[in-house]
Amino acid sequence: MSKRLIGERVRIKIATAALLWLAGACGSETVQPATAFPTVTEEEIVLAAEPAALRGAFIRPAGEGPFPVVVIHPGSGPTDRDGNQTGVENNALKMIADALAERGVASLRIDKRGVGASAGALIAETDLRFETYADDLAAWARVVDERSDTGDVALLGHSEGGGISILAAQRFAPARLILVATPGRRGSDVIRAQLEGRLPPDLGARSDEILTALENGETMDDAPPQLAALFRPSVQPYLISWFRYDPAEELSKIDAPVLILQGTTDIQIPVEDADRLAAAHDNARLVTIDGMNHVLKDAPADPAANAATYNQPDLPLSEGVVEAIETFLSE
Repeated sequence: MSKRLIGERVRIKIATAALLWLAGACGSETVQPATAFPTVTEEEIVLAAEPAALRGAFIRPAGEGPFPVVVIHPGSGPTDRDGNQTGVENNALKMIADALAERGVASLRIDKRGVGASAGALIAETDLRFETYADDLAAWARVVDERSDTGDVALLGHSEGGGISILAAQRFAPARLILVATPGRRGSDVIRAQLEGRLPPDLGARSDEILTALENGETMDDAPPQLAALFRPSVQPYLISWFRYDPAEELSKIDAPVLILQGTTDIQIPVEDADRLAAAHDNARLVTIDGMNHVLKDAPADPAANAATYNQPDLPLSEGVVEAIETFLSE
């Protein structure tokens, strides 16, 4: 039997109960404070992998289900399941998961290989590929799909995780795909755009030479020290594997309905990328949120003030983020 739930919004209403105790030698009645049952539950789940297991947080409404479920993949670098990394704490992905659970939608937030609780699954950087993450995400989707308390499985990717989710959707057919602040161009073009005007002319020219070589599948062993963090030899095989994919072209291969969420003050991924993704899929919905930045918070266009919100975990999500996801999943 198909697990697809079309046009139905799952909501679980939890009642609170008061326990009446008879106590006291004189037989007087004492009413204890009401005890509220939890509306959501969260558990750590494990995915067998080599060289060590991968781990994630599964959160779901109370009750038996089945509940629609979203598997959430974080963005680039050492970003953990909540959307945070050292020096950057915004809790954006955790906020999405918590809000969805309150609305009757389960989710799984994962720690990538080498990050957070999945630190033990780190493999040599020279062996890591873009496809490694896509394979892991597809495996996670199968894990939640096999649970008795889950219904339709959707994939949600943030930033680079959106591109990974597109590839994973070619390995595991999700009911729906959600791309949040996701590049609509090859990774090499994204890096070019982000570096433009930020490097001295000589380093800018050298950076472009290295990017062109990597686009052609060629490694470079003479990257300038100033660019070593980005182009160190050990990371170049991963960059080659990432640059191989045009996300818009890959998205056109997906059958599932697609939601594309993009903010107008995102200083990392412009609205044009979201437009390109939307144009590539016949059943895509583009939701543009005015004033939302890359970490899904309200922020001005000024780069310094915008970046400051990346480390404000108590700042709420921009209005409309969770609502757009909930609406999309319920249709």
